[in-house]
Amino acid sequence: MTKIIAIANQKGGVGKTTTAVNLSTAIALAGKKVLLIDSDPQANATTGMGIEAKNDGNTIYEVTVLEKKLSEAIKNTIVENLDIITSHINFVAAELELKDLPQREARLKLKLEEYISENKFSLSNYDFIFIDCPPSLGLITLNALTAADTVLIPVQSEYYALEGLSQLLNTLKLVKNTFNPSLNIEGYLLTMFDSRLRLANQVEIELRKYFGNKVFNVKIARNVKIGEAPSFGKPVLIYDPTSTGAQNYIELAKEFLTRNPI
Repeated sequence: MTKIIAIANQKGGVGKTTTAVNLSTAIALAGKKVLLIDSDPQANATTGMGIEAKNDGNTIYEVTVLEKKLSEAIKNTIVENLDIITSHINFVAAELELKDLPQREARLKLKLEEYISENKFSLSNYDFIFIDCPPSLGLITLNALTAADTVLIPVQSEYYALEGLSQLLNTLKLVKNTFNPSLNIEGYLLTMFDSRLRLANQVEIELRKYFGNKVFNVKIARNVKIGEAPSFGKPVLIYDPTSTGAQNYIELAKEFLTRNPI
């Protein structure tokens, strides 16, 4: 059975795309079949996988706003077992265009359900589908949350981290009550973590106090290689597999798969 995970946080710069790209890669390298959906008009997940963010008529825009079938927009990546649906800057128009469309909050959900149903007994189906959301709580993110089974929330180890979660959790509650009753929290992931900083350790203590075992044991440390990898169009696991960042995401994938045995 395919599990759909949205990676979301309305704050920018918390490691959503980095996590989407590298967790997807690590799980694919572990032998699972994975689809990464770039649902952010900035298209950083697209370029981070070494694919040009171009308007080729087969992007998330055509899938969500137009009548393009999901299967027509799937592209291969440099990582075995990992496919992607790319994004493009024109997807920013979806925030306006979706407002006048029927079932505007469930457009992506319906396309995913159609694809999963059609490929139920096929090797083309996926074990996991990750959706990289934009840093906002508009209709694009709402489509991802309505389609998802769970939400993975990256939390930067900084002063305003917990304060910023309240708005997101209120949105998740609204989505759960109105559009997607089965939506749950996959987990909270500490990112850009520096154990030498007292503030980072305090954020971890508070996060674990409030959310307990929903916080992943693995933390993503601040790492130069993680920052360099996107400029080479590669996940850090491919760019420098021995780096601390790559090893963090390998360990995260192990913890994720332990929580999600298939």
